Amino acid sequence: MAVGVKIFSGRASEELAMKIAKSYGVELGNVIISEFSDGEFQPSFEETVRGQDVFILQSTMPPTENLFELLLMIDAARRASARKIIAVIPYFGFARQDRKDKPRVAIGAKLVANMLMAAGVDRVMTMDLHADQIQGFFEVPVDHLYGSTIFHEEIEKMNNGNLIVAAPDAGGAKRANSYAKRYDLGLALCHKQRKKANVVGEMTVIGDVSGKDVILIDDMIDTAGTLTKAADLFMENGANSVRAFCTHAVLSGPAYERISNSTITELIVTDTIPLKQTHEKIRVVSVSDLFADVIRRLQSNQSISSHFVIS
Repeated sequence: MAVGVKIFSGRASEELAMKIAKSYGVELGNVIISEFSDGEFQPSFEETVRGQDVFILQSTMPPTENLFELLLMIDAARRASARKIIAVIPYFGFARQDRKDKPRVAIGAKLVANMLMAAGVDRVMTMDLHADQIQGFFEVPVDHLYGSTIFHEEIEKMNNGNLIVAAPDAGGAKRANSYAKRYDLGLALCHKQRKKANVVGEMTVIGDVSGKDVILIDDMIDTAGTLTKAADLFMENGANSVRAFCTHAVLSGPAYERISNSTITELIVTDTIPLKQTHEKIRVVSVSDLFADVIRRLQSNQSISSHFVIS
């Protein structure tokens, strides 16, 4: 095990951080977040980090306090003379804002990258960015991991010779196609037209799913509108069953209700974001061993490309 490694966590990802630290073989570092009556907060490392490689783990899902807490922890570690500061961000928030898709809007993903570098981060480790090109927003190395490394074994177990891979929208076609090629399976997708953000208009199925067990692939599930409509459409078009694999379980608004009322047999997600509640249709697989192994390889200067089962 590498010497001089300390793993800390923000409040949003404590459970996952404890699993990663245990898998890596160290105790999770002691950090206290002090809160003031006006809502302001201040993180404090309660142990020395001088000359250490500090891994700070925090997913940056809403509220924005999670992102700012991570920024403050990076700044605190830098001012405490940490040797290197690696931000481990299993779920990178604001990733959907990767370009100007209409006039007079922000590119939120680039702004977040700028803030992380300004805070003093030396490296970023994340998983299943909504858009791969976000890696280019950083002037520091980015280790971009893929949920397929975790989902690979699950899909292998399900492969009964009758599977077909599907994308819930055209934006996910490239990701789904990578899975289809890996398992030598057919590909289907839904074409959707959005009325506005989080509101799906019309959807149509492209591809033949009749008599097939559909595996829906996506990087995240937010309000579950797109995914559940896609599942229902596939079933209407003759599919035997629909299972979905989504790395990041954002699950906001009416998501849980929609999943309950949908034809989805099972939704498999990771623990990059903690579930707000348990659900009979939702199964969680952990990314802790993967992140721990990547940290281990990073510290011993080993390649991590063996983890890229499907990319």
